[in-house]
Amino acid sequence: MLVHSRKGKLATWALFLVLFLPLFALPLLVILAASFSAHWSGAFPSGFTTGHYEAATRGESLTALTTSLVTAVSASLLALAVGSWAALAAASLKNGGKRVLDTLFMLPVAVPSVVVGLAVLVAFSKPPMILNGTRWIVILAHTILVTAFAYQSVSAAIVRLDPAYEQAAASLGARPSYVLWKVKLPLLLPSLNAAAGLCFALSMGELSATMMLYPPDWLPLPVQIYAATDRGSLFTGAAVAVVLMAATLLVLFGVSRVRTRASYR
Repeated sequence: MLVHSRKGKLATWALFLVLFLPLFALPLLVILAASFSAHWSGAFPSGFTTGHYEAATRGESLTALTTSLVTAVSASLLALAVGSWAALAAASLKNGGKRVLDTLFMLPVAVPSVVVGLAVLVAFSKPPMILNGTRWIVILAHTILVTAFAYQSVSAAIVRLDPAYEQAAASLGARPSYVLWKVKLPLLLPSLNAAAGLCFALSMGELSATMMLYPPDWLPLPVQIYAATDRGSLFTGAAVAVVLMAATLLVLFGVSRVRTRASYR
């Protein structure tokens, strides 16, 4: 910590709590309280019930959670493969080529996600490849939206790599493919895990593009939360939101454990 005095540390923690509680903790606590509430007519909720979680963990909600998990895992793996390959390719380009590649991969982040959803809908609603009305168009849109983060994460890690490892392996007669798989990728493993976790979290919460693309048989959980709150079922929507947060945090915790082991290696 950069602040060494006792008063400075206390002031820093006080400022942190003042900013953290109303901006981050309080909204989450409100959602959590609403998920267990039977009524909320005043400043605080009244009544306690777990009935909302019965609806949030079975039937359509359970199917929607499975859909979100499959979509997020598929999009994360695809984004990680494409983004890592592009980052490795960009590292061997000159400054001009790398800037062009950076711009192309960051373009989906620079525009609203609903624009990306519309672009995917228009592009894949006609031959030669018709994905409209299938689950694959949702997975494709999520992949496009999160690939930029995988690309940036791996690109930043490549810049920090010590080239001495690759040079030593090459001087001993190792082929470029061997250097990539046995030297470079193991060194990038912590960053790859971090990128996978970030892509997964972003995909689990994606709504705008998904609303334009999802078919009736592929309903992700964020869309169900929106539908529940739109019908006025705020408490049920809050319970489903808590389930979404819990599932995302559980997967991220597993990814962090893998990243910790990879860093130790």
